Amino acid sequence: MNVLLITFSFPPAGGVGVLRALSLAKYLPDNDIRVDVLTARNAPAVGKDLTLLRQVPPEVQVHRTWTLDLPFWLRKSVKKAITGGKGKTASPRPEGQVKRQSVLKNWIGNLLLPDPQIGWLPFALPAAARLIRSRSIDAVLITVPPFSSTKLATRLRKLFPDLPIVLDFRDEWLTTTLDLVSFNNNSRARLVAQKTEGDAVRAATKVVLVTEAACNELHSRYSELPKEKFVCIHNGYDVPPPEHSPLPPTPSTTQKVVLTYIGTVYGSTAPGTFVAAVRNLSPAVRSRLHVRFIGHIEAEAYREQLVSLGETIELKGFVPQAEALAAIRDTDYLLLITHDRINVAAKFYDYLGGGKPILGAVHPDGDVRRLLEETRAGRWADVGDPESIRRMLEEAVESPNALIAPDLKRVASYHRRSLTARYASLLKGLAISGRKAERNRIEA
Repeated sequence: MNVLLITFSFPPAGGVGVLRALSLAKYLPDNDIRVDVLTARNAPAVGKDLTLLRQVPPEVQVHRTWTLDLPFWLRKSVKKAITGGKGKTASPRPEGQVKRQSVLKNWIGNLLLPDPQIGWLPFALPAAARLIRSRSIDAVLITVPPFSSTKLATRLRKLFPDLPIVLDFRDEWLTTTLDLVSFNNNSRARLVAQKTEGDAVRAATKVVLVTEAACNELHSRYSELPKEKFVCIHNGYDVPPPEHSPLPPTPSTTQKVVLTYIGTVYGSTAPGTFVAAVRNLSPAVRSRLHVRFIGHIEAEAYREQLVSLGETIELKGFVPQAEALAAIRDTDYLLLITHDRINVAAKFYDYLGGGKPILGAVHPDGDVRRLLEETRAGRWADVGDPESIRRMLEEAVESPNALIAPDLKRVASYHRRSLTARYASLLKGLAISGRKAERNRIEA
């Protein structure tokens, strides 16, 4: 079977956004599927990670096209100039400044709908059509974000009526991501997003999402479509699963307790309530706590909040994935922050695979809380309640042995190899149906 995997970002681009596409390219060949990858040659990325590129099997052909997009550093500079570097939870600014920045942001944002990566489509569409024909492609898999890539499903459906097309949503779009992360979420952006998503979902053969909550959310929006069109295949981790329960941290009264956060700090992971909780720790507990943030910090306001913690905090910036995973091995706890009710950050699964206890400041009704309880991988507190987070931190420092041992069988079920095997079964079933549909149409 021949599959075309379309992904805007792919190694050597670094960051968690490339890991799902990488795992599909890495493990689908083990399931008798030949993979061609179509990606952007100059996609903006937080950094490069050549160790990820070395994981791509030699038999996987990667096809790269150009995109009309700004480099990562320049895009962040433009965004900072427009927003003043303020995050979602920043303190109020002068009314005149807010109005000027809002007008400029809306004007620029409305030129680039549904998102700035729309400049890839003029290159990606003809390249995809050419590959489908020349490589005898049996199914196309489009993974998003960026959500502008969903337009490829709509346009490819017109060119190839019987071709199985799978839309893979790593994040749910309209309910959460549009508000928490998107550069533009005004009324015009929302209308464009709604139409773009609706057209793509209807054009796709299957829609895959990474959480049950996202699956239910999307089906509720398109309840006229059959429920079986929407499938949940979770994200996962790609390190060897722990073979036994890790020993809980046993910090002494003179030893620092290390708490490590890995990943980008942006709207949905805004650290304000966590910072407030750390400030409210008793001096005895705070003196024993060392917090490391590894990854890019989206807004200056978030950096200022973290730096305000003084010697308690260490900001290490972006590092290659191998180095980030190594940091898991020498930490006592892994810190998770999310305000998102529906989406689950990819780093959560790397945390699971790392085997260290997780301290989660999470949405109390979200899927992250459910997964933490299901896997027994750590504790959680309400991300909107600094006092709840403070209590969790104090208990973790003072009573580490109270942590519940993880359910290793459930943790192992989230390894990317087994999850990709599920994906392979889905794709093979769709390919058989697609060939039958094409034969019937030709005969008719």
